[in-house]
Amino acid sequence: MVKSSATDRETGNPMDYYIAPSLLSADFGRLAEKVRAVERAGADLLHVDVMDGRFVPNITIGPPAVAAIKRCASVPLDVHLMIVEPEKYIDAFAEAGAGVITVHAEATPHLQRAVARIRELGKKSGVALNPSTSISAIEWVLSDVDMVLLMTVNPGFGGQAFLPGMLGKIELLRSQLARTGLPVDIEVDGGVKADNVSLVVKAGANVIVSGSGIFGTKDYGKTIAQMKENIRKASGEGEKR
Repeated sequence: MVKSSATDRETGNPMDYYIAPSLLSADFGRLAEKVRAVERAGADLLHVDVMDGRFVPNITIGPPAVAAIKRCASVPLDVHLMIVEPEKYIDAFAEAGAGVITVHAEATPHLQRAVARIRELGKKSGVALNPSTSISAIEWVLSDVDMVLLMTVNPGFGGQAFLPGMLGKIELLRSQLARTGLPVDIEVDGGVKADNVSLVVKAGANVIVSGSGIFGTKDYGKTIAQMKENIRKASGEGEKR
């Protein structure tokens, strides 16, 4: 994956940071155009939200749409499955071109089986938590995943305000990962924009999803550049230069 490197405040070790524009906030009538625009602007990943109307109160897209996005994308697709029984659809999304597949701990009784299957298919494996779900729900699968996605809004719709109470949850997870030495990325999704990205980075996140915070601005390149600069400063790199 394309990346920006800085330093983990918790361990002092190098850390890679990624910006993942959420296509949920893009104009779906001009999706290929918007994909190419944010890629030119510096996107490292493309975040694709899949919703089934059951796990969350909204319906979005399925594997055929992911395959269509893949055909016009040059950066990896970060596919977030907000669906019940995600284990039934992992193979289809992997075949459609997902680079990262994330399932919710709340959505399946077979979480370890689901994340293991993602890795079996040669994809990066992620597990997501809603704001009200404790980190303890995923402690037993942390060695089986490449990324943990912490929702910083209640999932289902784009454009919601960031929940500041989630900062402590990010800090707790980053501290736990530092103690165990597991090389797991922390992704945050929900209400993150250029003016608050430094807060989640200081808390320990290194994969930043932003929907309206990017697509709702006039100049994607300027916005993503500002986010990356704020990440650099928040990570401590700005203090060293």
